[in-house]
Amino acid sequence: MKSSPIKLKQKLSPMAAKKKAARDLAYANGPYKKKRAENQRERRKKSAAFLKGKDYDHTTKSFVSVKTNRGGHGKGTKK
Repeated sequence: MKSSPIKLKQKLSPMAAKKKAARDLAYANGPYKKKRAENQRERRKKSAAFLKGKDYDHTTKSFVSVKTNRGGHGKGTKK
């Protein structure tokens, strides 16, 4: 059995930590909030076994492999 990597907390000064928290919150509530909510709704409809290794693709409105989705369907991720 593989052990999962331990996530270490970043060593930030108190001021830097506050700024990072503000940036993270702004990003989480930004333009991708609707896509994240759509992804969660669709994942709840499927079984856990089906979803293993798959991401929701907002373009095709279906679940595809992580590799395909994050690779831009073989076309790359930059225009």
